[in-house]
Parts: sequence; C-alpha cells; structure tokens
Amino acid sequence: MVWQPGRTDWPDRTVTVVVWLTALTVTGVFLWIVGDVLRHGLSGLSWGFLIEGPRDTGRAGGIGPMIVSTLLVLGVCLAVSVPIGVGTAVWLAEFARGGGLFGRLVRWSLDVLAGVPSIVFGLFGNALFCIYLGMGFSILSGGLTLACMVLPLLIRSCEAGLRAVPDDYRKAATALGLSRSAVLWRILLPAATPGLVVGLVLGIGRALGETAALLFTSGYVDRMPGSLMDSGRTLSVHIYDLAMNVPGGQNRAYATAIVLISLLLIVNVLTSHLADRWLHRRITRT
Repeated sequence: MVWQPGRTDWPDRTVTVVVWLTALTVTGVFLWIVGDVLRHGLSGLSWGFLIEGPRDTGRAGGIGPMIVSTLLVLGVCLAVSVPIGVGTAVWLAEFARGGGLFGRLVRWSLDVLAGVPSIVFGLFGNALFCIYLGMGFSILSGGLTLACMVLPLLIRSCEAGLRAVPDDYRKAATALGLSRSAVLWRILLPAATPGLVVGLVLGIGRALGETAALLFTSGYVDRMPGSLMDSGRTLSVHIYDLAMNVPGGQNRAYATAIVLISLLLIVNVLTSHLADRWLHRRITRT
C-alpha cells in the first residue's frame, strides 16, 4: 500500500485545532473574569483605600489591616511549609526512589490530602491549633493551617522537579567524588529549580485565595493586627464578607479582588525572579 500524506494529515490538524481552541477558551475565560473585576472595581481604588481601615462594616474606608493580615498569614505559611516541603520532597526523590512501603504510603497520603476540601482543614486547624494548642483565632493558627493545606501540593511538585533531573547528573557527580550533600545542593536543587518554583507558586496561589479554612482559624476581626497571636481578616475573607453579608458592598468587594489579584501576580513574579537569581548564582559559583 502506497503511503499518501494527505490521508494522515486530518488527525494531526484536528488535534492542533482542539488544543488551540482549549487554550483560547481558557485565556478568554481568564480575560473575561479579570475584565469584569476591573470594570466593577477600578472606581473604588485609591491610596486611601489601600492604607485605611474599614468603616461602616466595609462600605467605607479601606483594606489596610486586611493587606497586613494577608501578608502575615502568607509569611507564616511559607516559613513552615517551604522547609518541610522541600525536605520531604528531597527524601522522597533521592532516598526513597526504590518505592519502599513507607515511601508509597507517604505519597498515597499526600495525594489523598491534596484532595481534601479546605473546610476540613479549617475544622482540623480549629481543633488542633485554636483549641488544643491554645492559640485561639489568630494569624499564627491561620498560617499553620494553610501550611498543612499547601504541603501536599508543594511536596509533590518539588518531588516531580527533582525526579526530572537526569540520572547522569548524579552518576557524574558520584564519579567525581562529590558528597551526597554537595550533589544535592550544587547540582540537583539548581537543576530542579523550575519544578520547585512551580510548586511554590501553586502553593502561594492556594494560600492567598483560601477563605473557608481561615474563617475557622485566623478569625474575622477587621482591625490592624499587633502580633501573630492577634486575630486578622485576610483579603479573601473580606471579599466573602462584603459580597455575602454586607448590602451594598459589592463594589468594595470587586476593588478588594483587584488588590488580591495584583498581590498574587506580584508575589509570583518576585518568586520567579528570586529563583532565577539563585539559580544563576549557583551556576556561576559552580
């Protein structure tokens, strides 16, 4: 049978069209959502809106305390989740590569935890951090709860990034007589930086956008927090309150959503930039 190129072109073209349509649909939905938020919320943005406290249950004033509370909760979350997540990912990727029983149990547990609804994490955080450990409704309780939520996603993404590093790197480093810690710090982690950044960005996105878990842990107070043990309302919780519980607060909710999206973009860009600089320094020193 003589091969005819025209007979096999249509499956490739069909797949290409489907892929492009999917990408355009996702992009269109994203632009639609962002455009709708900007259309309703731009008029409410001002410098005073960013630094002042709320008045009249959020109908007036600003979101200064919410921005501070959000950054503090995110800081606690990252300070706890990043060292534990990267360390666990290194263990799974480098020390449990053989797929032993304990390693398989850890991976299965992480996959299950990644699918647990956020409200369940909120109830867990309320029972453990707020009540049992006596932290009460506080920024520390909210940050630790978010760390528990972020860890499964962060660990699995970092593990995938480390496993994507070719084994030739490890063999060549071993042949040169490098220690295991030197191989990990100077070769594997820099090579796995893209995967680590993906996990970190996804974790930050989930932490910044979380609402249900924080209602049970960090609290609902809209004043400026004085310490990590104070209760604090994050931006996502404030958006929920304005949209659902405050008549006439929709425009303020849209304006707060713009700030939250902008904060997410800034943190993601800054994270990627710092990771690129760290990778460049490691390569230069090596």
